[in-house]
Amino acid sequence: MNFVKKIFEEKSDDSVHMQFTRFGKGEYHGRFVLNLWKTKKVKLKSSFEFANDFVRIVSELGPAKVSGVVMSKQDISGILSKNNIQGNSEEKKGGLYYINNIPSQELKSAQLVELENASYFALLDIEGKDFSVKIKKKLPKPGKDEGKIDDKFCQLEADDKYYSKIKEDFFWDVPTAKKISAKHIVAISEIVMPKDEKDYAKIREFAKRKGKIIRKIEIDGEETNSEKTFLA
Repeated sequence: MNFVKKIFEEKSDDSVHMQFTRFGKGEYHGRFVLNLWKTKKVKLKSSFEFANDFVRIVSELGPAKVSGVVMSKQDISGILSKNNIQGNSEEKKGGLYYINNIPSQELKSAQLVELENASYFALLDIEGKDFSVKIKKKLPKPGKDEGKIDDKFCQLEADDKYYSKIKEDFFWDVPTAKKISAKHIVAISEIVMPKDEKDYAKIREFAKRKGKIIRKIEIDGEETNSEKTFLA
């Protein structure tokens, strides 16, 4: 289940919280962009926030050749070794995260799940029998400029037999259509600090955002809106 769906179904967890650590108070337009097309194949493109969700959903489709970069908050060399995943870890860059370089290799579904679970962002290219994912390898800088959002940061292509599965995850709240697009307005009204915490780094990491998300969906040219308050 992708992080936006978790918000609307009131199932927020750490993966949802992670998405909002880059936001301060204010209103952000055109965020969490998704575009889905159904032709002879299923094509899904998105902004960077859905990288882990793309990796997770294709991990359910079978083994694949995998390569790229995994960003993590902790050293995951032990996890790589335990799961027989080739890779090497570099020290945290700027004190924020580790860079784990994953050379091209065949991974089973369970291995890919472990890799995604261990990641802050899984920036991977994945090639399976009838599906593929391509994700860019450098996260964009935080900002409010809607016009600079890269809506092709993550790209998934799959056989049309997977359409229902993909649509149900990313566009669960609309009927079947040939083309569906979504953008979201994120309005942060309050930053809730952790109680009795003095460490600034931990305050920054664990502070929660309170506000609402407005989901703007276009289905074959017609627009619908919905919204949900959240604390994450």
